[in-house]
Amino acid sequence: MSRWKSIAIFLSIMGPGIITANIDNDASGITTYSVAGARFGYTLLWTLIPTTIALVVIQEMIARMGAVTGKGLSDLIRENYGVRATFFMMIALFVANLGTTVANFAGWAASMEILGISKYVMIPTGALAIWMLVTRGSYRFVERILLFACLIYFGYVVSGILASPDWSMVFTKTILPDIQLNSEYVYLCIAIIGTTITPWMQFYLQSSIAEKGIKKKEYKVTRIDVILGCSITDIIAFFIIVTCATTLFSQGIRITDASEAAYALRPLAGNYASILFAVSLANASLLGAIIVPLATSYYICEAMGWERGINKTFKEAPQFMWIYTFIIASSAIIIMLPGAPLVFLMVLSAVVNGVLLPFVLVYAISLVNNKKLMGDYVNSTSYNYISWGTIIIIICLTTMFIITTVIPFQS
Repeated sequence: MSRWKSIAIFLSIMGPGIITANIDNDASGITTYSVAGARFGYTLLWTLIPTTIALVVIQEMIARMGAVTGKGLSDLIRENYGVRATFFMMIALFVANLGTTVANFAGWAASMEILGISKYVMIPTGALAIWMLVTRGSYRFVERILLFACLIYFGYVVSGILASPDWSMVFTKTILPDIQLNSEYVYLCIAIIGTTITPWMQFYLQSSIAEKGIKKKEYKVTRIDVILGCSITDIIAFFIIVTCATTLFSQGIRITDASEAAYALRPLAGNYASILFAVSLANASLLGAIIVPLATSYYICEAMGWERGINKTFKEAPQFMWIYTFIIASSAIIIMLPGAPLVFLMVLSAVVNGVLLPFVLVYAISLVNNKKLMGDYVNSTSYNYISWGTIIIIICLTTMFIITTVIPFQS
């Protein structure tokens, strides 16, 4: 096969892996990385290496199942483990993803206000724009828009360079762990993994591969797409931490969210760095507000056996479109309500996602080792050791994440 033909095939298949991984860097993810850099400088950079490995392992298995079976993860769970277990999982995921979507609209509102635009104008405008995009656009059109928007994430790379970090120190801290035994450090270590590997990602990736019609003969190309996407998302995370560590940590500035980071950057790294940070936050928040409700619509409709897909109309897939519409509309309304319980919803979302993630991963690894489903594409023995080891570590860290999230919230 010629080099140009190989490139053409890759460009036609690429999308699901890159989009899924990059949009994991939504408003809550960017906030986590910003706080980590501002609080501990470069010290937490090392966590991105094991996190990237874990993300690649899990996403590769999910993508392989989508290409081999042509079905979404909810479909496979329902067919192999029953409707009841699937139904309760879908209810919990719906609650979690509603909270995540609210968090993304909160990020969109905050970034717009940094740029001098009222949230009461931009929340309805953003909600209507993304609703129109999904309900009126085709899968190919929506995918192209999302891939283009993923490029805006590189604004964080530019912000990091403009901050002029000490690169020798950056790379030393990335390679050599500097572990601190205090509660905030441990919490942020867990939060970095928790915000990078989420339940909705697994469902969205497999559903998008199935809807795009990628077959097992094309899987090698999809695998590159997945690995590339996972690598890019953590490169972006790396530069967010570097930016905040170089500017905010060195000045002793504490922040609680990404919008505060964008404000604080202005006098320290210049107006351009601040604007780039804010625009990138707006982009990430809006993309998260598109994909998380879309993932929710996919897996609920798969679980219930309803028609689904961006290429469908309201008449062809009413449940799919109305679930998407409800999540977008209700999240936008919640953000504009005075005194809305945003902190409660975000904490609830994090806890429910944390509880569900181990179940989703155990289902996934069991399905990917099902010879009847996967044939010759089941995990190898060595890959199973890596997969189970990754999942056990994630389960332990997720348990700690839930505990450290709930206790501060209750106190």
